[in-house]
Amino acid sequence: MGQSTVNINFRMDADLKNNMEKVCRDLGLTLTAAFIIFATKVAREKRIPFEVAVDPFYSDQNMARLKKSIAQMESTGGTIDEVDVRD
Repeated sequence: MGQSTVNINFRMDADLKNNMEKVCRDLGLTLTAAFIIFATKVAREKRIPFEVAVDPFYSDQNMARLKKSIAQMESTGGTIDEVDVRD
């Protein structure tokens, strides 16, 4: 019995696609081959084969600090250089 194949379509940023295609070419791969390698590893290991983490910039603590700094700046009419961002 032969393997059947399917097409998968998804959207991504054009610059990201172009950069990934360049890296794949440098590695001697097509974009399709790179995604198949990724999918095979995920299916075999039942996990994402690299660390996936939230950008700490968007943490609740950092967002609260930024909002506090912005409010302080707006209330004093100061510039960002003049704002005390310490807790």
